[in-house]
Amino acid sequence: MTYSTIAVIFSVLSSCNASGKLLVFLIDGLRYDYLDNLQNLPGFREIVENGVKVDYMTPEFPSLSYPNYYSLMTGLNSEEHQMTGNYMWDMDSNKEFLIGSNADSRLPLWWNGSEPLWVTMEKLKKRVYMYYWPGCEVEILGVRPSLCEPYIPNASERNLTDAMERALDALDNGQADMAAVYYEKVDAVGHFFGPQSLELTGTVLGLDAAMQFLNQKITAKNMSNDLNVVMFSDHGMTEITNVIELDKHINLSDIIKVLDLGPVVSLWPKQAKFEEIFTALSAVENMTTYRKSEIPDRFHYKEGRFVSTLTLVAKQGWIITPSISALPVPPSATGNRKFGAHGYDNELVEMRGFFVAKGPDFKANFSAEPIRAADIYNVMCHTLGIEALPNNGSFDRVRAMLNRSSSITQQSCALVWLGLFSLFIHLHV
Repeated sequence: MTYSTIAVIFSVLSSCNASGKLLVFLIDGLRYDYLDNLQNLPGFREIVENGVKVDYMTPEFPSLSYPNYYSLMTGLNSEEHQMTGNYMWDMDSNKEFLIGSNADSRLPLWWNGSEPLWVTMEKLKKRVYMYYWPGCEVEILGVRPSLCEPYIPNASERNLTDAMERALDALDNGQADMAAVYYEKVDAVGHFFGPQSLELTGTVLGLDAAMQFLNQKITAKNMSNDLNVVMFSDHGMTEITNVIELDKHINLSDIIKVLDLGPVVSLWPKQAKFEEIFTALSAVENMTTYRKSEIPDRFHYKEGRFVSTLTLVAKQGWIITPSISALPVPPSATGNRKFGAHGYDNELVEMRGFFVAKGPDFKANFSAEPIRAADIYNVMCHTLGIEALPNNGSFDRVRAMLNRSSSITQQSCALVWLGLFSLFIHLHV
């Protein structure tokens, strides 16, 4: 065996054992077309010119935050990972999950339906630092991340840049193998002022300033060749135009439980009133009422443990509320201000999210075909050099954006090890 052959073998084995550093950003509510005009967004433009940008990302149904938080980090659709809404109710225990804000929201009941990426990483003795990420404070399958900076409602741009700097420091000095940062402001402003508002445009410009800061820090730390950066949203946003008031169509006293208001509402009618309620709501225009068993298969939702006996899905632009008094802001107080919402049919154009990435594992200045939320889990596992758990995503949909030379496949590694083993046997026989 020549020295050059030995050098190649050791190079391959080094690639097999290597694991990349990964910095993840979840930008809540950043619709795919908010980044259409990159000339006005130099921070994002630099990332895209040195990396990849997909046409759009289709969220899981419902196109709400918590179901997609978990799909992005598990590669599973909502009926598989069981995080089926921002608001959930378990009939057996009478426990409620209220967008993570109540004490019962931290129970294993809601979280242990699957294994998110940060739990897998910690099980592999790889350290994960998480900043403001909803759920990072929860013990999931007996595991927490190495660091969890708790969620801050509507964190500021200063909070974001502080998290960026701390995450880069942790990755650079070897404290963390993966860092993840959550930023909510784009979603909050989209809800309160609408996706076409000047306020939303200003918020995206502020976010881009943070991206310029990130790019400068990565360059200053000389991390460009060692760090993969992945950014995505959980869903898009659309403008609300009208309201459906349930109390105008049914007697709310016939309902055991109603959860959430907006594009998707969960109802548990009293058994004796079920058919009457179903018939009345089926006649309401601009929304569809589904029995649990009749929810479309393409939603990958109806087998979820916490899915209600009736699910109401509004037509785009409409929201559903038990009554006008249940709305946080009465229509009479809004003036001409527009509002935004998400949660609708996940195939609607305005529910689409974004995905951009750069680093040694990604091609440069590459425009990728559309992907789905569950696919992103496979991308992150690939950059980290770990084996993805069984999931509903597709590696084929993301393969084209990846640098083939940046890593070696598990199959190739196995062949090298097999060859070395055969050589060892041959030399010692």
